[in-house]
Amino acid sequence: MRSTPSLIKPAPTDNSSSTWTPSGGVQFLTVPLELAGQRIDNFLLARLKGVPRSRIYRILRKGEVRVNKGRVKAEYKLKADDVVRVPPIRAASTAPAPLAGASLRQLVEASILYDDNGLLIVNKPAGLAVHGGSGVRLGLIEVLRQMYPQSPFIELVHRLDRDTSGAIMVARKRAVLQHVQADLRCSRVDKSYLALAAGKWPRGRRVVEACLRKNTLKSGERMVSVHPDGKPSESRFQVLERFRTATLLGVEPVTGRTHQIRVHAQFVGCPLAGDGKYTPDDVNREFRNRGLKRLFLHSASVACRLPGGEKVRVAAPLPDELGALLKRLRGEVG
Repeated sequence: MRSTPSLIKPAPTDNSSSTWTPSGGVQFLTVPLELAGQRIDNFLLARLKGVPRSRIYRILRKGEVRVNKGRVKAEYKLKADDVVRVPPIRAASTAPAPLAGASLRQLVEASILYDDNGLLIVNKPAGLAVHGGSGVRLGLIEVLRQMYPQSPFIELVHRLDRDTSGAIMVARKRAVLQHVQADLRCSRVDKSYLALAAGKWPRGRRVVEACLRKNTLKSGERMVSVHPDGKPSESRFQVLERFRTATLLGVEPVTGRTHQIRVHAQFVGCPLAGDGKYTPDDVNREFRNRGLKRLFLHSASVACRLPGGEKVRVAAPLPDELGALLKRLRGEVG
């Protein structure tokens, strides 16, 4: 069953016993059921925002953090209703994430495809980052946390590039996060994408395997390239439709490297339409003239198995602007 978060009022401040505030003395946090099984160090790192990592491990080593009045080591796994004593500790001042406006909250609410069994699946709009950071103060995860203020646990199961739209999984229970991420590492989660490649995709080219290495430019921009020293990666491609100057592809990534599908398409010689990082400007200009104003890469569906054995498969509809481009390409003759 899908729950409906409030969209009118800003998310209230969470004053529950599982929330740490940087202004008090000794504080006691009660561990909710959703966080059972989490290590105490990770529990503290997630809550003591602005406190240096080294300081958190120091108070653990010195026994200043207690669980149910006893000392614990950093690897201790919490149980539901454990009471964690946090000593007085000062945090560096950090600006809180801005509140999401009503229009953004409504957009995300309308994009929720599945909300049950501790799992959210959202049809993420293109242009919305999955989390804040690197100049982005508000991403999908921050918006969801504001929409579900009573949920003690909301974490990304995997990621999508900011310019990529489509289905993305978000866990509302720690057990779901651990289970689905373990299946992701073993390639037991099915993810399918739709991509429009510039040019004619080589016939018979169904698998791309290449080692990918991340690079950071002087400007701070992150790029990925094929390099022998990189990490192994594999994507499977299927030609769905051929046009005069482009090819519509179904893509299943076997591994999950940064920018993997985009770099694999470039490696084959058919970079993705609208890709500002890996596609030549003159090629992108031709697609802009046809009305494309974004990267044509869409997470079309995800399928996973939940801890209880339930199978979940959700499809994300193709955005109207991408569908309109395909219609325009089908009308071209040549």
